[in-house]
Amino acid sequence: MSIAVENSLTGRRWVGLGTDTVRAAEALAQQTGLSLPLSRILARRGVAADESTSFLAPSLRDLMPDPRSMLDMEKAAGRFLAAVKANQKIAIFADYDVDGGSSAALLVWWLRDFGIQATVYVPDRIDEGYGPNDAAMAELAATHDLVICVDCGTLSHGPIQAAKGADVIVLDHHLGGETLPDALAVVNPNRQDETGDLAHLCAAGVVFLMLVEANRQRRVLGEKSPDLMALLDLVALATVADVAPLIGVNRAFVRQGLKIMAARQRPGLVALADVARMDSAPTSYHLGFLLGPRVNAGGRIGAADLGARLLSTDNPHEAGAMAERLDQLNSERRAIENQVREGALEQAQSRDLAAPLIWAADDGWHPGVVGIVASRLKESTNRPSVVIGFEGDEGKGSGRSVSGVDLGASIQKLVAEGLLTKGGGHKMAAGLSLTRAQLEPAMERLGELLAKQGAGELGPRDLHYDSILMPTAATTDLIEQIENAGPFGASAAAPRFVFPDQRITFAKPVGESHLRFSFGDETGTRLDGIAFGAFDSEIGNSLQNAGHNLFHLAGRLELNTWGGRQKVQLRLEDAAPADKKL
Repeated sequence: MSIAVENSLTGRRWVGLGTDTVRAAEALAQQTGLSLPLSRILARRGVAADESTSFLAPSLRDLMPDPRSMLDMEKAAGRFLAAVKANQKIAIFADYDVDGGSSAALLVWWLRDFGIQATVYVPDRIDEGYGPNDAAMAELAATHDLVICVDCGTLSHGPIQAAKGADVIVLDHHLGGETLPDALAVVNPNRQDETGDLAHLCAAGVVFLMLVEANRQRRVLGEKSPDLMALLDLVALATVADVAPLIGVNRAFVRQGLKIMAARQRPGLVALADVARMDSAPTSYHLGFLLGPRVNAGGRIGAADLGARLLSTDNPHEAGAMAERLDQLNSERRAIENQVREGALEQAQSRDLAAPLIWAADDGWHPGVVGIVASRLKESTNRPSVVIGFEGDEGKGSGRSVSGVDLGASIQKLVAEGLLTKGGGHKMAAGLSLTRAQLEPAMERLGELLAKQGAGELGPRDLHYDSILMPTAATTDLIEQIENAGPFGASAAAPRFVFPDQRITFAKPVGESHLRFSFGDETGTRLDGIAFGAFDSEIGNSLQNAGHNLFHLAGRLELNTWGGRQKVQLRLEDAAPADKKL
């Protein structure tokens, strides 16, 4: 069964699974006894019948790669252990986002088992910018024996050279250049001389594998080591929040990490969950949309090291105070983001929204929110987007891309051509620095490079759905089945369901632009729904004033926990008028 929607309330076409995938799902259901909705999810992921059992219960043991398959890994772990054995002073230079903070926390917790207190240094986004800088690295090297750069450092030739008198190890995942900095070891699955087999790892994943190798080296010597399984909650948080693809070992990291997190043993994560008012077992959604943004808020607009300190602390009272502060900063971040988003959207609309690159720049736009705003522009236009904030002559920006268009490589090319002061990142996200004089030429050239990758040929983003359901089929049992196919996130989209010909029985605006509603069909079955940002499009007014009109509704199913009770809820993503009324 399929449904024809060519132009929804958000201007999208709805596309169901292809014929081959539908047939594969039906065969899978027959061979395994799994439900058809679950079989459709597995078929979409290319899972065969004989692989279904292991896919639904991913084992870390089975999916764990050999850490030594990455270049410089043995050298990095060996030097790290030598510092531990000699009780040397260790400094950790971390990026200011969730991945950087989690990576630093992994090392802090591991070292704490040996009574070693490492120095954690996180650069201020405004004053120091991204990554290691000469002054900070020189200062750390003067007072420490070993400096470990996490989630940064691969492109930091000068700053690492400035770290005189100390050894430097880089544990990173950002795209590498043709040459590497003069560090003792650079462990990075995205080095140009790597195979790319582990390119999906975030920095915390790389750090975790280094600790696996460190434990292995200690085991060979007959020495006991810290329990690494207990650290997987930090790896899971970083993997989801950094939008790393949930494939391979990342699936097991997140799956096992969520179980560890549910035990509420890490003070920082417990405090963060409490201020975010989480009242159910954590899911990848909670990591990406509730916990991650709060950890990031410190680096974006507040104290740069606050997130790393929260994740590293073993003091519940200290954790509670820091979580409260991060929650406040996150609220401030949202207000700043809304202001910048309005200005950026207005600018983008004044240019060509069908261009291969959507960009906006202005004075005073906070560098801590330009990445989020770029994401919003990308989502609404289905185009790579860049947003830049200027202070004086210096601009700092962030970009987000769409699937199939490598933004990071294009940004690096602009740096090589002298059109940017600084820049780098991933395929899907990148940062940059430039002067006012560079702005127009750089954006023009970037648009040309992205056009060569097909960015200008993209139409409105299609909405892909897995199955058509009636409200009676949306049960807690179905959701529990679906969760077994998770975790869901980047490169592993949660299943999307379409409910056709539904009557809106209740609709009420909530918050800034959201809509809470109920819907049902002629059988009398009712479901609740929430539409975030509904009034940013036609969805809000259309559903609020539905009258006797029927609608097709598309979104994700979830369990809403309230007062100890669980109810199925639709997280609405799109809607389209049906061709009939009651």
